[in-house]
Amino acid sequence: MANGPFHLPTSRLIAIAVVAGLTAGAIGVYVMGGMSGNNAPEMSAADPAAENACAAKIEAAKAAGDAAQGEVAAMLGASPPQDLSGLAFNAPDGAPMTIADLSGKTLLVNLWATWCAPCRHEMPALNQLQKDMGDDRFEVVAVNVDTGDDEKPKRFLEETNVDALGYYRDSTLGLFNDLKRRGLALGLPVTLLIDDEGCMLANMNGPAEWASPDAKRLIDAAM
Repeated sequence: MANGPFHLPTSRLIAIAVVAGLTAGAIGVYVMGGMSGNNAPEMSAADPAAENACAAKIEAAKAAGDAAQGEVAAMLGASPPQDLSGLAFNAPDGAPMTIADLSGKTLLVNLWATWCAPCRHEMPALNQLQKDMGDDRFEVVAVNVDTGDDEKPKRFLEETNVDALGYYRDSTLGLFNDLKRRGLALGLPVTLLIDDEGCMLANMNGPAEWASPDAKRLIDAAM
């Protein structure tokens, strides 16, 4: 009975566990999904000109998708690319901002929370990616979405020596819900690769090894 229900291959069991974990994370977020965002309680109306400009970047999105291999193979090229310049959250100084405020840089935007185990696991790698590649052309924008005050997320960053990432924040889940309405977020973590004009070239749900050579090749391809 090697193929019976009580003798699943190890790889199959791992896959089931991963899916279950992602589903549990998604449920944890959706339970609190009724809140509105810091400075965008509803998904902002699309700018037709910006949407059209982003949609025309099919080749750039395809290049990003083709470059997503190995440790970052779950990153999917956008089809079509879309304008995310209006995504709203808070800057490290607490002021409201959007992706448009970071125009001119290629961005790896990552949504994370302290209660999300895969998020916690990948934060040091995101920190290292920022140390290795962050400059005036590229930034890792890790946005914490814990509800409540700043004490818990800041303590986590300090305890794990995450010192290169800006403390971007949305304590209301408005940002996550905006991405959920766009069909881009199933749970946490969520990662978006956005070009210097605010166009999403690729996205993924789930964690990755962001300090790897594979991740760096992906960023190079996007820039």
